[in-house]
Amino acid sequence: MLLGGMRFQMSVHDTLEFERPREYCGVFGVFGVQEASQQIYKGLFALQHRGQEGAGIVVSDGEKIRSVKGMGLVAEVCGPDKLACLNGSIGIGHVRYSTTGLSKPQNVQPLVVECVDGIWAIAHNGNLTNAHKLRLAYQEAGAIFQTSTDSEILVHLIADPMFRSRPRRVERALAELQGAFSFLLMTKDSLMAARDPHGFRPLVVGSLGKGYVFASETCALEQVGATYVRDVLPGELVIVDHKGIRSSTFCEPVSGQLGQCIFEHVYFSRPDSLVFGQSVHEVRLRLGRKLAEESPADADIVISVPDSGTSAAIGFSQQSGLPFDQGFIRNHYIGRTFIMPEIDQRHGSVDMKLAVVPGVVRDKRVVVIDDSIVRGTTSRRRVKALREAGAKEIHMRISCPPTRHPCFFGIDFPSSEELIAAQHSTDEIRGFMGADSLAYLSLEGLRAAVEHPGDFCTGCFSGEYPCEVSEHRKDALESRNHMSETLTLPL
Repeated sequence: MLLGGMRFQMSVHDTLEFERPREYCGVFGVFGVQEASQQIYKGLFALQHRGQEGAGIVVSDGEKIRSVKGMGLVAEVCGPDKLACLNGSIGIGHVRYSTTGLSKPQNVQPLVVECVDGIWAIAHNGNLTNAHKLRLAYQEAGAIFQTSTDSEILVHLIADPMFRSRPRRVERALAELQGAFSFLLMTKDSLMAARDPHGFRPLVVGSLGKGYVFASETCALEQVGATYVRDVLPGELVIVDHKGIRSSTFCEPVSGQLGQCIFEHVYFSRPDSLVFGQSVHEVRLRLGRKLAEESPADADIVISVPDSGTSAAIGFSQQSGLPFDQGFIRNHYIGRTFIMPEIDQRHGSVDMKLAVVPGVVRDKRVVVIDDSIVRGTTSRRRVKALREAGAKEIHMRISCPPTRHPCFFGIDFPSSEELIAAQHSTDEIRGFMGADSLAYLSLEGLRAAVEHPGDFCTGCFSGEYPCEVSEHRKDALESRNHMSETLTLPL
């Protein structure tokens, strides 16, 4: 079926309602690399922490483009028999945590479309803040959308005759977008990588033999034996084809601060990655040290909520002089509860995810380092588990400030109603969790832990965003109730 100059290679059985984009994902791509599908599989495996709901791989041999994708983990979707059918040396992959819309197979990326000039594949990490406006404009002109993801907007822009007939077609299409995006785009014989002008989401370039690799995090480069070269710059489009690698800019440079997501360092990225040119592990160590300076505790041991809290806990231990021990054991066969899309999935997995080591915490005054408190339910259960294991005192320390504001650029805090710190004081939260004390890192302490702090977005803490977010979009996100976990604390 031709849709505004393109044909989707997927079937749609349901009418999908456009919902507020809230997804957080990982992308990986290669050009000029033998057995591309195998390398993409390994790269996505390293990025699995960025999305566990769906995965996909698209590969080209220079003539034909083949794909496999579906709901589930990378290993579940992309088995050896399926990878064997994906021949070629060019490809892109994607791991998805919804939810720019519904949790449906149609929304799994990479999106594969057929335009009048051939097949395109697109993988996206981020949220487009003007997606609703652009979508309505295309729908009013007769275009039909096959997914409920904001990523499809770029497909329609590329297929639009207004851009298709002009030089620098992709650059002109990208320049129409607002918000957060790291895109990988592929044709049968080329690969492109683009990053929004504020640089909200990470995207790096690596080399592998005579080929090139693009990834959301450097840990994925390490996984395939590639060498980190540099970050894709904000506002840059990198193109690789038979002519080699080259780059261009698709917009004017941002005047003032960038919008690099600070939560990449607080929680999302793997500690062995370089993100925005900085070691995630080293940043988290500094977060923990600063937290110990600001909010010391009279205690016996320091433990972490693994895995993202571990580096900060080591930093807290180093600064405070309190010994670090392993008070929680993580079951690595259980996914990250924060990035599970359904509330009942998050709640049901909490008790299975972590187990207390009773001998470590029994009769001890324990400092617990966690990376964040978003909704508060998991923290409450963990405090309860420590009490039941015999902890004498429990002092919660959080390595970021209270999360009080929505994120409009790709993290699952879309409504203040879901954020416990937006509605309750620190002492009220402490009482709700049952801890003896609770303290957050200050915003100043957070900024002190990273280089060039002015280039980071801290809007979820401060409510100040590096670029404008339309009132229409704010209203739409704030009114979202179908996944709300508003807490009335028993005080």
